[in-house]
Amino acid sequence: MSEHELPERFFDQAIELLTRVREAEAERITAAGALLADTIAAENRVFAYGAGHSALAAQDVVYRAGGLAVINLLAVPGAVGVDVVPATLGSALERVDGLATTVLDASPAREGDLLVIISLSGRNALPVEMAQHARARGLRVIGVTSRAYADTGSRHHSGTFMSDHCDLVLDCHVPVGDATLTAPGIPAPFAPASTIVFSALLQATVASAAAELARRGTPPPLLRSGNVDGGTEWNEKVMTEHADRIFYR
Repeated sequence: MSEHELPERFFDQAIELLTRVREAEAERITAAGALLADTIAAENRVFAYGAGHSALAAQDVVYRAGGLAVINLLAVPGAVGVDVVPATLGSALERVDGLATTVLDASPAREGDLLVIISLSGRNALPVEMAQHARARGLRVIGVTSRAYADTGSRHHSGTFMSDHCDLVLDCHVPVGDATLTAPGIPAPFAPASTIVFSALLQATVASAAAELARRGTPPPLLRSGNVDGGTEWNEKVMTEHADRIFYR
């Protein structure tokens, strides 16, 4: 194979997934944007959570240039990306019962707030319990996952998946195992695409929410880049106006 073949195949796979999601999830993205806009307009709080590499997509919408200032990261210690050593501990923590409940109860989240949970498989105890407990506490929940995992079996004692406890689910359509490529001489599938698709889904939802807020006559609380003139001052103004809903300062 040529030196360009595999990179080109990966771009093809990623573009195919993005196109599929754009078409198949359009109505749900609009609905998720409306739910996000409803939460912001009601002056409630917004949180995003993801374990392991799913945390990358959650972090992508927090304190982000061009993003909504009022989205906060709900962090589970030891399960934010690969922030612990050994990194395998993070994967182990995803299967621990009771951890999500403890973290959510200690957070500023309250009834009427919105929680976005990103989990590729949606089968581990942590995201299942997080969605389940959030709903029990009166939060609205948007799940971002791959429904391709529906036949893999839950790892939560209830036998349910995260998607079973969400108000709305966005499907990333990423295949089981995440990796998109195989090739002769390479012993395992490779080139995962979930981060690309997760981020696209969430940014599309933010764009939809911004449009909905503007349609209602409510300026969306957007941040600007601190690397453009006036950006820092703009952000300080926005974050001061919404200080009661921002927990990352």
